[in-house]
Amino acid sequence: MNSAPETSIHSTAADLVEAAATRLIDVIAAAQRERGVARVVLTGGSNGIALLRALASRAGEINFPALHLYFGDDRFVPADDADRNAGQARTALLDNPAAAGAQVFAMAPSDGVFGDDIEASAEAYEAVIDALEPGRDGAVFDVHLLGMGGEGHINSLFPFSSATAEESRTVVAVTDSPKPPPRRITLTLPAVNASRQVWFLVAGADKSQAVAAGVGGGADGSQWPCAGAHGRDATVWFLDSAAAARLGSARRSHNRAGL
Repeated sequence: MNSAPETSIHSTAADLVEAAATRLIDVIAAAQRERGVARVVLTGGSNGIALLRALASRAGEINFPALHLYFGDDRFVPADDADRNAGQARTALLDNPAAAGAQVFAMAPSDGVFGDDIEASAEAYEAVIDALEPGRDGAVFDVHLLGMGGEGHINSLFPFSSATAEESRTVVAVTDSPKPPPRRITLTLPAVNASRQVWFLVAGADKSQAVAAGVGGGADGSQWPCAGAHGRDATVWFLDSAAAARLGSARRSHNRAGL
């Protein structure tokens, strides 16, 4: 049963990223002690990449050979395209010699082994995800990191899209993303919700309405995809004060770190 979301509210985006980095290092270590490896799903966007840079600055605190990293989504573009989440993650963290040994599972680019066949590329990543052995609690991932758009999209799951409505497949191709580029590969809500913890990293006043919909409960998940994402053990919203502006006073006072 999903517990109520936790909010961790901070003065700035930089503060929320640092708070998430500190907590993620602890969660990774705990997962490695308990299960031998930690599985974390990465997200792109400014806060997601800033988090990876924060981890790079503290790489000595992480056991990278026992860390398996996946991606919540990626643009189906050539491997050297600057928009690729995988490429940005390499620059921010994964090319750092201190991160050597981490197992990284990237989605195929449009010039990869499957060429321009986005469906074959999505099916290949789905096979990777579906082959993962769930824990006794049924969870596949320890933490799924998420950014969010102002309209509430997460990964490449946009409002009222077939990808957001998917109920069984863990990975699908998106060919009509309203945010360019139009072609993407994404984990679906069934994959997101197979995580022990789901963390949102959200900053900016333009996200405040979506934050309120996602945190408040009862929102239409087809309209607000963020409302459909829940961790099995915890759902944590790392927010700056602007993104948290529309939360009720009781929710805002739950955790106002850094203010």
